[in-house]
Formats: sequence, C-alpha cells, structure tokens
Amino acid sequence: MVAMTRRLKTFQITFLDPSKTFYCGGDKVCGRIEVEVNEVTRVSAVKVLGLGRAKVGYAKGKQRCKEETEYLRYEEVLRLDDQPTAADGSVVLRPGNKYEYTFGFDLPQQGQLVSSYKGKFGYVEYYVKALMERPQQPTLECKKPFEVEEPLDVNTPDLLSPTGGMKEKKVTCMFIPDGQVSLNAKIDRRGFCEGEDICINAKFENTCSRIVVPKAAIIAKHIYQANGRTKVSRQKLSSVRGNHIISGMCDAWQGKTIRVPKIKPSMLSCNIIRVEYALMIYVHIPGSDKLILELPLVIGTAGLGSRSNSVSSQEGSVSNSSQSWVSLRMPSEPPSYTDITRDCRLDQPLTPLLDDFDGDDSPIFMDAPAFPFPPPPEYTEEA
Repeated sequence: MVAMTRRLKTFQITFLDPSKTFYCGGDKVCGRIEVEVNEVTRVSAVKVLGLGRAKVGYAKGKQRCKEETEYLRYEEVLRLDDQPTAADGSVVLRPGNKYEYTFGFDLPQQGQLVSSYKGKFGYVEYYVKALMERPQQPTLECKKPFEVEEPLDVNTPDLLSPTGGMKEKKVTCMFIPDGQVSLNAKIDRRGFCEGEDICINAKFENTCSRIVVPKAAIIAKHIYQANGRTKVSRQKLSSVRGNHIISGMCDAWQGKTIRVPKIKPSMLSCNIIRVEYALMIYVHIPGSDKLILELPLVIGTAGLGSRSNSVSSQEGSVSNSSQSWVSLRMPSEPPSYTDITRDCRLDQPLTPLLDDFDGDDSPIFMDAPAFPFPPPPEYTEEA
C-alpha cells in the first residue's frame, strides 16, 4: 500500500529478497523504503514498524465479540546516509533524486510466532509499515505485508503412533428396534503433510434392515475465541466412499486411501485462533443420523517422504482390492454342472439402489463387474 500526495512521486517498501515467499521465526526481515518527491519536501523523521497480530471478530446475537493478540512489534527511526541534517533533525528532499532508507530486524525465535492465516472470522497478519513525519504536515504512511510460516514437524513419536476407535448406533423405525450399525477403524499415524495418503483399515457391520454406505472425509475445524465465547467453523476438504452394505452383511477397508489436499498446516499455538484437522469415518444411514467416528490429524510442514508413501499406499490399495475377489477366482479345471449356481453373490450390486443425500455426493450407481465364467465341460450324448 502506498500513500501518495502531490509532493510525493514514490513512497514504497521493497524487501531485499522479493522472491522469498515466507519467513520463519528467527529470520531477518530486510528491505528499503524508496522515496521520490515532486516538490521540495522537509521530512522530520522516517520510522519503520514491524507488526504482527492475530485478530478475531464476529457477532454472537446482539453482542460483538472481538479479541486481539500481538506477536510482533519492532520500531526504528531511519536515517539517510550522506544526507545533511538540520538542527532539528529534519532533512530536505529535492525533486529528481531517489532516496532510500534501509532497514532490517530479526523476527522472534521459533515457537514465539504463529503462522499467517486468513479465515472467515479472524486472521493472523504480519507487515512492515513506514511512517514519514513532516513538520506541521500530516504523517504519511505505506505498508507491505509478509507471510510467516512456523515449522511443524510431524516426525515425533506421538504423531507417528497409530490411532483408532469404534462406534455403534442402534437404529429404530417408528420407535421399533431395527438392528444396529457399527464401525471399527484405525490409521497407522496421526501426522501427515500435504500430498501424503492416509491409509484406513476399517470394518463395518450392518444388522439393520436398511442399505448403508461407509465413507471417509478430511475435515478442517477453525476455532475462534473472543470475549470468553467460542465459534467453530467446519469444512469438508476431500472424501472417499465405499461400497453399499445390505442388511446382515459386513464390509472391510484394507488400506483404503484418502489423499491430504493442499492445505495450511495445523495452527495449534495461537490462543484465539486454532486450525485443527480430523479424519471423519462415517456411515450414511437412510432415515437416520450418520454414525460418525473422528480421528484427530496434525498436518505439518516437515513429514515423511510423501511421494514414496503415496506410491506404496496406492500399490497396497490395488493389492487389497484384488484380494477381495479371491473368493471369486475360477478353479483351474472347468466346473461340473452341479458346481454351477445361478445365485452368484457379488461384492457390488448391478443397479442403482438409493439416493444418498450427503452434501455434494452423487447418488449410488454401481458398476456391473466383468464376470466371465468358463464354458461348461464338454459332453457326449449316449443312445
């Protein structure tokens, strides 16, 4: 942002390394303030401020909730090199010249800052502000933001340990018991980075009379705190779904994967804004509330090799999906007539079964798998 008057031609902030996309705790922020004037201008002082703050604001009924926390404050009075200074400390800027004020300051060490953030009800921002003070004239200012990203390492024993849980729900129809739906799920760790695959092992059981559908989604929770009140905003980032499960049947996920999309790392150290993630494994039950199990996730900036993990996860998924058809593999010899049955139970249905009104998901349309039986054995007719 540049403040301009008739006397000023240029008043802007430029960082020493414009290609730098973000800073971390302990880094040095360096740059210069460039000034050009159209008329002779007397300047009493040029100040530079380095500021960082988190701010929350939202309405709760008739009350307006506001909260602010400061993370960075730096102030310095800058001087021009080789520029004559008057007795009162002011300098005279003349047209045709380009003046530069250099600055540099160190950010607080890691652990004392929080990452830049912009959300629906709050933000964390960092910027450099330049103030030009003039005798008996309004102070002019310009501002330039910069990004901060605090490292979050997920290679810790706590985040590399498995986590899981189980849930069950009793289903009723007109207050009459109608069986239950249960799920038991586990993931091999809690810490991930963007682009990595989360491998899910889960078992689902359906003893009610309805057709249910298991699903999984990565959920972001944005938590804002102000005036002793808390506001939570939830967002579904990505999702996968499994096969339908008819009454009295079970289904299992063995290494089913969901990829972590491009998202900001978890923000856990700010006392008024938190960004948390969770893997939500749930079962859609027509005519009833979902059965939901949430497993907490931590999205970091330094994790395991995402490419190798993704490839191995995909290979594991393919091998597991092929194993689910083991029971349908054909014997090496052609079957006899007594071995051929017309009731072939498939892992997937052949026709649409029901509409699943779950957000923007599409209805359940199942594909008929190729099922080539070998021809029956040859025979000869006897008189």
